[in-house]
Amino acid sequence: MKKLLLFLSMVFLITACSGVKRSQKALYSGNYNEAIDIAVSKLQKDKNNKAAQEHILLLEGAFKKITERDNKRIAFLEKEGNPSTSREIFILYSNLNTIQNSIAPLLPLYSTISNREVKFKFTDYDAELLAAKNAFAENLYNQAKAQMQKGNKIDFRNAHVILEELESLSSNYRDADQLLREAHYFGTDYVFVSLTNRTNQFMPQRLERDLLDFNTYGLDDFWTEYHSLNRRDIDYDFEIDLEFRDILVSPERIMERQIPLELEIKDGFTYQTDRRGNFVLDSLGNKIKIDKFIVVEGTLYETVQTKSLAVDARVVYRDVMRNQFINNHSLQTEFVFENVFATFRGDERVLSNDDRRILRNRFIPFPSNEQMLIDAGNDIKGRLSDILQRNKLR
Repeated sequence: MKKLLLFLSMVFLITACSGVKRSQKALYSGNYNEAIDIAVSKLQKDKNNKAAQEHILLLEGAFKKITERDNKRIAFLEKEGNPSTSREIFILYSNLNTIQNSIAPLLPLYSTISNREVKFKFTDYDAELLAAKNAFAENLYNQAKAQMQKGNKIDFRNAHVILEELESLSSNYRDADQLLREAHYFGTDYVFVSLTNRTNQFMPQRLERDLLDFNTYGLDDFWTEYHSLNRRDIDYDFEIDLEFRDILVSPERIMERQIPLELEIKDGFTYQTDRRGNFVLDSLGNKIKIDKFIVVEGTLYETVQTKSLAVDARVVYRDVMRNQFINNHSLQTEFVFENVFATFRGDERVLSNDDRRILRNRFIPFPSNEQMLIDAGNDIKGRLSDILQRNKLR
């Protein structure tokens, strides 16, 4: 038991020393915030134990140094009068206020090392903090408006980021909500997607509707909207055209063939005999059985129906604002209709499971060209989605 207590005491001492050393290192390297965080964390656990004494003095030193340093920096920045420094001034005041609020619950702190109560000179920063916050908010507001006045998409997006920060700093600031909506609207790329049929084949309306149903593509993001209906109230930035260039449909084909089948199968058994025709017995005196095999035959009359459709298209990107062609991407797909059925003559024992499955099939009417296009629609849509996902506009 004594050994365990000794061991635990040593662990506690090593841990305490480690915390003190880290706090000292932070203090001496000018990282006063870290030194304060370490000391406050240790004192929150137990400010009256022996190990806390070093942290009390380290906290006192770090607090004095950061208060002196940051107040000097604030005085310089305020004297400089540059609106762009409003962020730094606000952050400095906020940090000083946060430090005081973290220390206040620990007071009073008494140092047995220097035999005195450690004093912390607190300052009421409320007025300064509010003024700094207002100045920072005004600067953010002015920055956002300046970005929006440039009129470029990217500038509107930059303004949106600034206005979001303003919203988190000071909600309902002037007309920031309205500006935020405007920045999003004018910063968004609006893309009109169309379908052009340059082939001699009829394009089913159902296929057009399905291909242009962009709610199912999941492409819209915060800064991009895809429309398949041309809205008059929107000036589109880009156009994407799914251009069908050729649709090739093969003739309906029926191929027939005869497939001879042959299989050796077990067909009962016979008894083993010797040269004299006597039955051969096993060790128990029973007649030895021998499997008997026969060859069964039959003919499978197989019919294969086939018809194929090949689509050659391209996805064309255009910049509407500049009236420029951007790029195009090939989109090709093929859809094959195939039906296999058969009849049979002969001994059915020769049939495999696959043969029996084919025998259950029947002739199916060939699909129309329009139906094959609709059936190919899912693959076309998947390929189109892949092209749009891999080739973003910005």
